[in-house]
Amino acid sequence: MSAVRVAVCIPARVPHGRTAPPSRPTGAPQEKRVPAFGPHNGVVTDLRLALCQLASSGDPQANLDKGLAVCSRAAEKGADIAILPEMWHIGYAPCPDDEAGRARWQEMAIARHDPWVSAFRKAASDLNLAIVATFLERWPGSPRNTALLIDRHGQDVLCYAKVHTCDWGMEKALTPGESFEVARLDMEGGFVDLGVMICADREFPESARELMLGGAEVILVPNACPMAGERSYQLRSRAFENMTAIATVNYSAPDQDGHSSVFDGMVFEKNGQPNGQPRDQLIFEAGDGEDVYLATLNLDALREYRRRETMGDAYRKPSAYRRLMSDEQGVPVFDRSDSRRGSVITEG
Repeated sequence: MSAVRVAVCIPARVPHGRTAPPSRPTGAPQEKRVPAFGPHNGVVTDLRLALCQLASSGDPQANLDKGLAVCSRAAEKGADIAILPEMWHIGYAPCPDDEAGRARWQEMAIARHDPWVSAFRKAASDLNLAIVATFLERWPGSPRNTALLIDRHGQDVLCYAKVHTCDWGMEKALTPGESFEVARLDMEGGFVDLGVMICADREFPESARELMLGGAEVILVPNACPMAGERSYQLRSRAFENMTAIATVNYSAPDQDGHSSVFDGMVFEKNGQPNGQPRDQLIFEAGDGEDVYLATLNLDALREYRRRETMGDAYRKPSAYRRLMSDEQGVPVFDRSDSRRGSVITEG
C-alpha cells in the first residue's frame, strides 16, 4: 500500500487574546493505569500540528533563533502546536568517546528554567501556540534528553526525559527517564490528552502502550535518525495497535532524512472497507527538505473510532503478560553488558 504524501493546507489565523490558564495536570506520575481525565466536552474537533523539520547549525543560540522563527511561522499558518526535532538545543550534536570530550559535551546541558527554554515559554504565550521544546537537560550525575510541552499560556504541562536511551552509542552519557506520562493540553474551546516519546522509544512497543494506557489520544515524537522505511512502519504499527495518533518530527537533510509523519490511528471504516481494503492511516509524510509542515488531526473522528473498535485496552489480558512486568533477563541471546535495563534513576 503506497504512502500518502499530501500536506494539509490550513488558512492562516491571527493569534487570539490570552486568558488565564485553567487548572490542569502537571505531568506528575499517576498512580492508576487508567485515564483519570474524565469525558471530553466535544468542542475541539481538529488538532493542527506544525512539524518543524529542520537542519541544525549545532550552535544553541542559532538553534534558539531558528526555533523561535519557525514557531512564529507555525502560528501564522494556524497551528495549535509546534514540535521541534529531538534535542534541538544542540542539534543532537554527538557526544565524543574520550573522557574530556564527553565532559565538555555534558557541560552543554541547561536547566529547565534556563533562558534558552524560557524563550520558548514566552513565544508560546505571545503566539497563543503550544510548543514542544527539546534540549539537553542538566541533571544530577549526567544530563537527560528532554522534551518539554509548553501550553499556549506559556506554562509547562509535561516534561519527559527519553526512557530508551541508546546505551550502545553516545546516549550512554545520559541519564534515562523513568516513566511515560500523559498531560491534558488546554486548547481554545477544549483540550486534548497528549503523551511524548523520543526517537528510540518508538522501537519498544511498551512505550506507546504505556501512553495509551495513561489516556493519550495523541503521541508526539521528536526524532533524530533516518526515518524512511522500517522505522516509519513501526510508527504505523504503534498507532494502529493503540488507536492513538502519532506525530513524528525529524531533522531534515543533511542532518537526517526528514520523513516527518502523522498517523491518525484509524484503519477500519465504520461501514466496512471499500473494495476490501483498509483505510490508510498515514495522513501526512514529508520528504527530506527543511520546512514547517502542517497537518490536521480530526479528534472527533478519532474519539468515535476508539469507542467502537477493538484495539487498545478493551480486550487486553494483562494477567497473562507476567514477563512484561519482570526485569528478569529470560532470553540469554539478548544479554548485553552495557544494558541499563534495570536502572531507575530518581530526581535528585
